[in-house]
Amino acid sequence: MTAHAWWLLALYMVALLGLAASLGEFMAAVLEGRPTRIGRWLGPLERACYRVAGVNPNEEMDWRRYAWAALAFNAAGLLAVYAFQRLQSWLPFNPQHLPAVEPGSAFDTAVSFATNTNWQGYAGESTMSHLTQAAALGVQNFVSAATGIAVLAAVVRGLARKSSETLGSFWADLVRSTVHILLPLSLVLAVALVSQGVIQDLGAARHATLLEPLATSDSTRVTEQWIPMGPVASQVAIKQLGTNGGGFFNANSAHPFENPTPLSNFLEMLAILILPAALCITFGRMVGDRRQGWALLAAMTAIFLLATIPCMRLEHAANPRLGALGVDAASTARAPGGNMEGKEARFGPAESALWASATTAASNGSVNAMHDSFTPLGGLVPMVLMQLGEVVYGGVGSGLYGMLAFVLVAVFAAGLMVGRTPEYLGKKIEAYEMKMASLVILIPPFLVLLGAALAVAVPAGRATIFNPGVHGFSEVLYAFSSAGNNNGSAFAGLGANTRFYNITLGVAMFLARYALLVPMLALSGSLAAKKRTPPGAGTLPTHTPLFVGLLVAVVLIVGALTFLPALALGPIVEHLTLAAAAR
Repeated sequence: MTAHAWWLLALYMVALLGLAASLGEFMAAVLEGRPTRIGRWLGPLERACYRVAGVNPNEEMDWRRYAWAALAFNAAGLLAVYAFQRLQSWLPFNPQHLPAVEPGSAFDTAVSFATNTNWQGYAGESTMSHLTQAAALGVQNFVSAATGIAVLAAVVRGLARKSSETLGSFWADLVRSTVHILLPLSLVLAVALVSQGVIQDLGAARHATLLEPLATSDSTRVTEQWIPMGPVASQVAIKQLGTNGGGFFNANSAHPFENPTPLSNFLEMLAILILPAALCITFGRMVGDRRQGWALLAAMTAIFLLATIPCMRLEHAANPRLGALGVDAASTARAPGGNMEGKEARFGPAESALWASATTAASNGSVNAMHDSFTPLGGLVPMVLMQLGEVVYGGVGSGLYGMLAFVLVAVFAAGLMVGRTPEYLGKKIEAYEMKMASLVILIPPFLVLLGAALAVAVPAGRATIFNPGVHGFSEVLYAFSSAGNNNGSAFAGLGANTRFYNITLGVAMFLARYALLVPMLALSGSLAAKKRTPPGAGTLPTHTPLFVGLLVAVVLIVGALTFLPALALGPIVEHLTLAAAAR
């Protein structure tokens, strides 16, 4: 790893953790309904949303009503996105006159954006009109992220309150998260990205004559090109801040219209993790003990660094087969060196590997390089970060409440070791809470392993695996790891826009979001109803380095026990095969 890579990682972590502290305090004030500096400017918009929707933000809900409200709202959003795609040929702001999206792809995309996954089996610039991109996909980027923040707020209240039957109002949490947090941050980031050259307009594709004509594989002479345009900066801003990840273009953030400069690259990488990291501070503030939030942030950061540093080192190493042919992969003043296959020259292996780790640690899924072209073990790292349950920062809101499920397991395991009833923040953790936490932890691995096994077992799944052997299996495992954990990135190389994959990946994304959301709300409702127990001599402190280490161990052990056999059939054996062939 070069000095540039170390400095990049250090700068990134300092900026991330520094901004997370102040932003986390601000978000706590928003979710608690306390006044903020920008509240007086955005308050009228918040109140207008309540009037239009006809809801009372002061009417609190128990966990069942909260869950039904979240599910109903998301179902309406899913249907709206599907309708926009199927009707786009008749709708305005379609300068390229793009046809309606095929039903299977429309279903898969609707589920994807409603669940904050943003898996894309299509090329955005040649499939979606400007209206579909902005009014369907862009809106879901906001409200799916706001749903995650809202559910987290309810979970936190369940831990913070005592003898309570309610968890707050879903509508108030949703609107406040959108209006006071996501909108202003997205506006600031979009303006910054436009300053770097990210495009933002509603025009049709522009025509250009090639300076050097090209010839296709069938000898057809190509002399002109159509350059797609559209409202890109506004969508890129919220796709990163909301841990959505869906790109306006097929190449996602490797496309120069989405990510043109090293500064835009750094800002987008920072935006991917800033809200999930800041929500840890929000958690500490809302439960009345800031140390608890810092402990969770420390555990996430430790796992992130344990994954990111090896990934960056692996991508700085040469491909052994190319090295055997005499290809020079050394880093020089004029060349970044390392494994440059599938990477943009303006970023190189350091920025590409850091982005890959950040986007898969969060449930973001955007890419600035092709993960399919990483070294076998370099590609294993983002795959493992997803398979851990998207709790290493994770999605906005969803990552932290997923980590809280692991916290309860860690507390329970520690309680068993000392023979005491486990407690967390003064609440007794009993059989019901452990059942709900177990569902949250075990459902994603079940979806991933079952989906991958089905895909390689049936002809419909194998038909579009274009890379035979172990790498093809890695592509399938990566796809279901992405869908089953609401990430959305892809290894590529797999033909996923088929009826089989549209349905199976769509079902996996749907269950990975909502089959976890309901148990977490049920768990928080149970905790809210409990009395708070004062800490005693045998209570395990959950803000110490010892507990941080225990939590990290629980996350890693559960992930290793679950996925190591599958990884051994894919990237691990591919690494061994590649190394052996290079000798």
